[in-house]
Amino acid sequence: MYRFLDSINDPKDIRSLSVEELKVLCSEIRDYMTRCCARNPGHLGSSLGAVEVIVALHYLYDTPNDKIVFDVGHQAYAHKIITGRREAFKANRTRDGLSGFPKISESPYDAFGAGHSSTSISAALGLAEAARMKGTNEKVVALIGDGAMTSGMAFEGLNNAGDSKADLLIILNDNDQSIDRNLGGMHNYLLKITSGATYNRIKNRIWNDIGEGRVRDALQDFTRNIKSSLVHSSGGDLFEDLGLRYFGPIDGNDLEQLIPTITRIKKLGGPRILHIHTLKGKGFAPAEKDPATWHAPGKFNPETGEREPHSYSAPRYQDVFGQTLVELAKMDSRVVGITPAMASGSSMNLLAEQMPERFFDVGIEEEHAVTFSAGLAAGGMRPFCNIYSSFAQRSYDQIIHDVALQNLPVVLCFDRAGLVGEDGATHNGVFDLSAYRSVPNATISAPRDELSLKNLMYSGLHSEGGPYIIRYPRGCAEGVPYKDVPFEEIPSGKGEKVREGSGIAILCLGPFAYRAMEAAERLQKDGVCSPAVYDMRFLRPLDGEILSDVAKGFKAVVTVEDGMLKGGLFGAVTEWMASNGHLIYIKGIGVPDEFTIQDRQASQRASAGLDADGIYRTCGHIAQKLSEI
Repeated sequence: MYRFLDSINDPKDIRSLSVEELKVLCSEIRDYMTRCCARNPGHLGSSLGAVEVIVALHYLYDTPNDKIVFDVGHQAYAHKIITGRREAFKANRTRDGLSGFPKISESPYDAFGAGHSSTSISAALGLAEAARMKGTNEKVVALIGDGAMTSGMAFEGLNNAGDSKADLLIILNDNDQSIDRNLGGMHNYLLKITSGATYNRIKNRIWNDIGEGRVRDALQDFTRNIKSSLVHSSGGDLFEDLGLRYFGPIDGNDLEQLIPTITRIKKLGGPRILHIHTLKGKGFAPAEKDPATWHAPGKFNPETGEREPHSYSAPRYQDVFGQTLVELAKMDSRVVGITPAMASGSSMNLLAEQMPERFFDVGIEEEHAVTFSAGLAAGGMRPFCNIYSSFAQRSYDQIIHDVALQNLPVVLCFDRAGLVGEDGATHNGVFDLSAYRSVPNATISAPRDELSLKNLMYSGLHSEGGPYIIRYPRGCAEGVPYKDVPFEEIPSGKGEKVREGSGIAILCLGPFAYRAMEAAERLQKDGVCSPAVYDMRFLRPLDGEILSDVAKGFKAVVTVEDGMLKGGLFGAVTEWMASNGHLIYIKGIGVPDEFTIQDRQASQRASAGLDADGIYRTCGHIAQKLSEI
């Protein structure tokens, strides 16, 4: 089907091609990638834009001996396709297929794993220094893009790299997008450089005129003396002032610029940065026109670009959050929303559209998002900071030091909590319950449905202080009416019995109360047992009254949670029972002590026993044991 791609099984196979043939190969990679993602959804837009730079790097570097570190990982599809994984890419992001991100254990070409953003510079610097200390001559390249340069961690890496003598090339893939439109001072600075016509014209003429022997001095003079005066940027020498030699910007989708430029820069020593500009979604017209939608478009027709409509059985939790936040903001002028580059993913774009002055997208800066929220709270506002659960791991210190320690009223909404599906181990939000349970002043809650989420947000607004954490899963809620339903404050640490029963008490967090009720009804119908079901609603503080009643009135307890068993609800209930002198059998259902790989969300939950069938089996086994006593 393809002139070149069908015979590319290793990067060595592309190194004999001419530049014109490489251009054809890039078009073929885009077509193949688009057709694969049309059937098996993934992160398309970023990878479409990065094809030429990935091909150029594998063409010029001796990979895998030389290392390419990706950032963010979802721009690496072309890399996977030309490094022996072309056929396997058809099953990308499936249980038995490839990870959607670079993964060390998957291929020797994946020098470093990358699911979250802004890690490449630090990791690549470590690889470069390791090579220097070992005395090897391997080259290291960090390819950072899709908004990742806005993160503080990227600047920590730049600061360290600039002070080193590491043989490190950083390629800044500036595509004007992360998931939503990039915001912030660094983005504006890069955009100003990239769009400076006079700067680019003079820069390109100088670049073309200089010879090999004059590269160092000429580029040094150019970047220090010409750049600032033509770009008129207050931070015109930012990278050079950090100790990195700056080259560019150039067109990152033009192989005739990329290959000679990288060839020359490759020969130079020390830390340097090449600034390229690429088009997110390049080569596929719908993705070029709407890069935010086509970041991860779902299934679509590769010929027409028509996307398959989503059919939701119930409102999504993220939409309930967004709608409720707007409601609360209309009720209380202190309410503001903060997100680290996840406005559409969290549905905080609803607040941005209706009340832009009370919405803050801080870019990919989770740590800053939390401390900024703490500052807003200290100033008398009521911030709702929405971060995906797995990304909130980055702000652990800020949640403790800047919010909890000072007992500030910040509502932290952890979207995508629990098992998330095809994004896999890097994105599963399964550590939040155990991570924050030991933090003083913290409240940790989990709604069982959309009405519960609405009321917990209302309750968080009226909390006295400390981080008020509301964690909820990716996907659809339960179909419980919530619009136009009056708000009801839920007392902190107060759970609810949702099903009467005997013998076994099932204690749940989140929507698994519904799965437990399904299982309990089947168990009763089958004559096995008739468990009681409790929606604990809060992990911290625990409802001591419920636990005391359970300890006195039941023979066994089953805990159910979409988080790690170690340190979560299972651990909390076990500790409470032991501390209060209750001898009762306790069995936990939750995420086991391992990293859960990519799969459909329902399959991940079923594997952990977090569905009605799993709860049925567990309770049935316990009932059998109890009958034998």
